[in-house]
Amino acid sequence: MLSAEALHARAVELCNRGRLAAARKVLRVAGERATSAESRARIAGTLAYVMTRTGHPEEAERTCREALELRGEDERLSLGTVAVLHGQLGTLAVERGDFVGALGWLDQAISVETDRERLGGMLTTRSVALMRLDRLREARTDLDTAAEHFAAVGKDLDRAFTVHNVGYVALLEGDLVTALEKMAEARPLVATSPVNAAICDVDRAEVLREAGQVAEAERTLAAAARSFGAAHMPQSRAEAEFHLARSLLTHDRKRAADVAEAARRRFRALGSAVWAARAEAVRLRALLGQGSDAGHRAPSAVRVDEVVGQLMDAGLRDEARALRLTERIARARAGDLAHWGARLRDRDPLSVRLLVYEARAVRAAARGRDAEARRSAAAGLESLAAWQRSFGSLDMLSSVAMHGTGLMFEGIAAAVRTRRPDVIFEWSERARHFAHQVVPVRPPRDPQHAADLAQLRLLRDELGDEGDGDERVAVIRERVRERVWATAGGDEGIPRVGLEELRAGLDRETALVTFLYQNGSLTCLAVPGDGSPAIFDVPWEEVRPQLSGLRADLDVSAAVRTGPMSRVVRSALERRLSLLSRLLVEPALAAAGDPRRVLLTAPGILAGLPWGMLPAMRGRSVTLARSASRWLLSRGACVTPHSAGFAVGPAVARGREEAESGMAAWQAARDRARPAERAQRPPPRLLQEGQARVDAVRALAEQVDVLHVIAHGRHASNSPMMSGLSLADGALFGYDIDLVERTPRTVVLSACELGRSSVRWGAEAIGMAHTWLHAGAVCVIAAPVIVADDVAAELLGAFHGGLAAGLAPADALARASGETGHVAPFLSHGSGF
Repeated sequence: MLSAEALHARAVELCNRGRLAAARKVLRVAGERATSAESRARIAGTLAYVMTRTGHPEEAERTCREALELRGEDERLSLGTVAVLHGQLGTLAVERGDFVGALGWLDQAISVETDRERLGGMLTTRSVALMRLDRLREARTDLDTAAEHFAAVGKDLDRAFTVHNVGYVALLEGDLVTALEKMAEARPLVATSPVNAAICDVDRAEVLREAGQVAEAERTLAAAARSFGAAHMPQSRAEAEFHLARSLLTHDRKRAADVAEAARRRFRALGSAVWAARAEAVRLRALLGQGSDAGHRAPSAVRVDEVVGQLMDAGLRDEARALRLTERIARARAGDLAHWGARLRDRDPLSVRLLVYEARAVRAAARGRDAEARRSAAAGLESLAAWQRSFGSLDMLSSVAMHGTGLMFEGIAAAVRTRRPDVIFEWSERARHFAHQVVPVRPPRDPQHAADLAQLRLLRDELGDEGDGDERVAVIRERVRERVWATAGGDEGIPRVGLEELRAGLDRETALVTFLYQNGSLTCLAVPGDGSPAIFDVPWEEVRPQLSGLRADLDVSAAVRTGPMSRVVRSALERRLSLLSRLLVEPALAAAGDPRRVLLTAPGILAGLPWGMLPAMRGRSVTLARSASRWLLSRGACVTPHSAGFAVGPAVARGREEAESGMAAWQAARDRARPAERAQRPPPRLLQEGQARVDAVRALAEQVDVLHVIAHGRHASNSPMMSGLSLADGALFGYDIDLVERTPRTVVLSACELGRSSVRWGAEAIGMAHTWLHAGAVCVIAAPVIVADDVAAELLGAFHGGLAAGLAPADALARASGETGHVAPFLSHGSGF
């Protein structure tokens, strides 16, 4: 029969593996077999931990306090056992959110504990309380010391938890790259059970949320809540729901309020008063953010004051400040400017700083001081941009922009109200730069990264469209993404230009047409090369319903090209395109003097629009730039190319014909060249069938000025960097493009869907075309929807004739459309002229 001490040791091991119900049973037996007060007290301490995690905090605290009073006939509890019980009371205080009280118990325990394993556990717990009180340097010190103790006694699992928690400290410091690295390093050891995995996932979901990956964060938190529920751990379940509500605040305030209320009730039932106050603060912020038109009564000032006081008493100053600032923003929007104050403090985290700037901007706008509103919004956005520039990954850059949505909309609204072209242009450029401000940085060569991408290709081929839900795919995709996220950004972003500098760069044949979107309003600015700028309010309520059915019309039109229905389909599409043309661009083009070339910049809300198909745009050279500043910087970069490469993926009906048509144009240009020039023009190269493998296409991309890939494409809307071109050995993913060391100046993607973008926070967009541009390409020709094979073959074959003759890509595309008579959705992205 096992002794009480042996059973206690087994129970501790079960706790470490997340098997709390089994541990509790073992501890009950151990308590019955204990023969000394010392043994009974230590068993009680572990039992109190299990009680806490399984939703019985009051019983757990009573058990600990009773254990402290245990005495034998001739014995008192040792200092070590007292330390264990004090440490457990500190853990209980952390669980219920009493972080200040927790420090008192834990300080007592740590001061006398000598066992290195237990001391490591106490330091780890104290680090959590210090984190919650924003004492991050002290928390990191405790974790480093705890890791040393665990390493000394060979407790690898416990040491892994300290590494994971160092990642959480990095998250609180705003260092998402380090947070991801540390959590990924610890996860293989820490996630040894569904419960431990869920504990890790809650923290990882916070990193994902801060990185703007809210959909994945929310899926992760919902799954963690289910795991905790199955394990009968209501406190942990409520904490997962609390974090879910915080994430929902960014985009679904109604659901955020409901989830926060459910978490609050759960915390109250458990006696976790501080956690209940935190959940109530999220609920109040959600209600305040919905505004007066949401059909609910706004929270009273008295209720907000009460919860702010509770948070301040618990030492949660940042959460109290966030609630107070959200209240002031809501009341300012309602015209109430009394009792105002929004001071910046040196210790404010980025999330609070952004709320301070937003509060200032909203207040200034409410008082009619638009210049002040713009200054406050701009200062907040620059604070965000300084952090954003630390990331080199396009995926991360576009995602973290979500944090500035409120500020961006305030700045744009204030700019539009001025009706001044220079101010509107400035804010158009701010919006465009939000996801595209950083110079691309090449990640280091990593054999494991390449191996992971190869494995994803195999799984994609094996599983097809069902692969996105496969656990193997999810694990590898996460590893690939987080490795790329860890790529550091450049020191400086792309500089923005002013309106006069842009106008100096426009010629008489070129005009800028840019759109700004904010809160259901769309504004257009037209800037001609030799005339006065003009401003138009676009009727968004008329544009929006036309956009919602456009993609379906385009797809049907490409599929139904003959027979009795083809004329009906084409007529319906033409009516929709004509209406969009009239609403969006005709007034701007008329004001710009009917330009031959149109430089477009547009928010993500207009992503996927086939601009060149709009009747008013036909016959013109059109390029959709990431920003006017980038266009001006790269103007002239599309000089006459000298080399071209073609790659044809499997099962493309007229792929070989399309490639040969393009190659013929390049060979003819080479034949016409003088002997001295001919040496600089190598023959066009072709990869087809089994030759068109991912590595071969990447190598070809590094050797040519123009790369034309003809393949079936797939846009992954839930993970745009996993969009791919189907090649002989699988998909060429967006992540593969980072491995191309020398990017072609012009890339042609003759593949269905790959010009399509996923709208991200702040009305920005990301997709395969933008991935090539971020990697260094000057121009990408792609289509946002299905294109019939024969149309693509004829149109793009003619396009290469103009490109090889020296035309700019957008000019060559416009000429090819005129020559072939094909009005297709192919569009020039980037700097097409």
